[in-house]
Amino acid sequence: MRSVRAGWVLFRAHWARQVRFWLIALMVGIASGFAALLFRKAIAALERFAYGAGDMAHVHSAAEVLPWYWVLIVPILGGLAVGIILHYFTPDARARTVTEVIEGAALYEGRVEGRAGLASIASSIITLGSGGSSGREGPVVHMASVIASWVSNRIKADGVTGRDLLGCAVAAAVSASFNAPIAGALFALEVVLRHFALHAFAPIVIASVAGTVINRLEFGDVTEFALPAATALQFYAELPAFLLLGVVCGLVAGALMHSMLFAEDMASYFQRRVRMPRWLRPAAAGALLGLIAIWFPHIIGVGYETTSRALTGSLLLHEAFVFAVVKVVAVAITIGGRMGGGVFSPSLMVGALTGLAFGLIATGIFPDVSGAHTLYALAGMGAVAAAVLGAPISTTLIVFELTGDWQTGLAVMVAVSISTALGAQLVHRSYFLTQLERRGVRLAAGPQAYLLAMFRARDVMRPLGSERGAPEDRCWEMIEEGTYIDGSATLESVMPGFERSGSAYIPVVSLSGAGAPPELLGALFHVDALRTYNRALAAVSHEEHS
Repeated sequence: MRSVRAGWVLFRAHWARQVRFWLIALMVGIASGFAALLFRKAIAALERFAYGAGDMAHVHSAAEVLPWYWVLIVPILGGLAVGIILHYFTPDARARTVTEVIEGAALYEGRVEGRAGLASIASSIITLGSGGSSGREGPVVHMASVIASWVSNRIKADGVTGRDLLGCAVAAAVSASFNAPIAGALFALEVVLRHFALHAFAPIVIASVAGTVINRLEFGDVTEFALPAATALQFYAELPAFLLLGVVCGLVAGALMHSMLFAEDMASYFQRRVRMPRWLRPAAAGALLGLIAIWFPHIIGVGYETTSRALTGSLLLHEAFVFAVVKVVAVAITIGGRMGGGVFSPSLMVGALTGLAFGLIATGIFPDVSGAHTLYALAGMGAVAAAVLGAPISTTLIVFELTGDWQTGLAVMVAVSISTALGAQLVHRSYFLTQLERRGVRLAAGPQAYLLAMFRARDVMRPLGSERGAPEDRCWEMIEEGTYIDGSATLESVMPGFERSGSAYIPVVSLSGAGAPPELLGALFHVDALRTYNRALAAVSHEEHS
């Protein structure tokens, strides 16, 4: 009887903690949903002021009737404002997006930068409202992550709880932004947390539903895009065409991702060569965007108007092709110019245009065995976006929820699977993970590759004079031989030294400056580094399977 009573007490305590956490997740979801709603309204208000657009779905049409000099100057002024904000409020004058959220989930216990995050939100609103050619999902995700980080710090959440709250915030923000509750929850799990742990599923779904309710209270239960009624798939005979579309979309996604990475490198090189102030870089990008927008105003903003025209088949073949190429160039300039914004909406637009062009060709060659060419636009939209994000599951669901068309799932899934597999071979699995890889953060290879980078030598070493520490005399001998490590070095950089030296330990020193002698702090033992690594792997495995 006593054991039963003790078990009941433990059961009640566990569920009390669980219910409290779900309530916190709900509050985080509501706050993130309202933040996403305000973000969207702020962009719309700025577009209305700058271009006279009634809403962001018609900014292209509004810009077409404006004087050319106004279309040119608005992105320049917007870029100048972005550059000043990022220069003064971020250490590297770079806007934060989904990439930093993924990094925060993996390496920083579900936390992201607060000050830099708020500056990035402001810069993204200005970018998208003044003609920048990017998307709103990246800033929305980071904005929600700032909220989750603030809550985690207030309740002193551990790593698992912090990551779960981060997932809740992301799910709610995506759901509120796109009216996509299923995809919002899966996006948080698939892209940000990068696992489908059962303990995280319930609170993330609660937060995602909260975000969706906020969206629907404001905009109603409507889809982002309206499709034509005729989207029937001529089964079996037409499936090979969607396999080929997947290959094409994978190549297009690879071109889009590499163009953004190339633009970033070239812009940095040009900035160094001409000694351009870093606050002027977004304004220079804005000038290029303004020049393009004079002839191709469809590049302005998130591009939903052009995406909708592609999905309804309202564009000709040459228009779809040219618009896709110009959009890729505009997105590369925006991202390379560090103007802020995300890559999901641009990839939807490029994918829809690619799919439409492919569909017009395919249905023209084989009219007797083909369905509607707009179906190819729908499949292409999902295929390119999935390859860019490295998220086939959530992207497929987002496409369905954005359009309300669940009858053509087979065609979309075929194209998405092929494009994602091909796109992953062209980069490090996704655009976000490739960005991190270029910064030396190796998340794409999995926990076994990046966990060592989370620990510093001074945190794992045995201090000087400890009972089981290394002999001080021998440590100084090794230092004189040039065998030592800085206390701030990560285990990732230290482990190869053990392999080269074959030693059981390496002295850890503090390097105070050039010419100053090193200060001996202790010694890092190989067995301690391996033990720390094994414990970290076990903790990650436990979290992912709990």
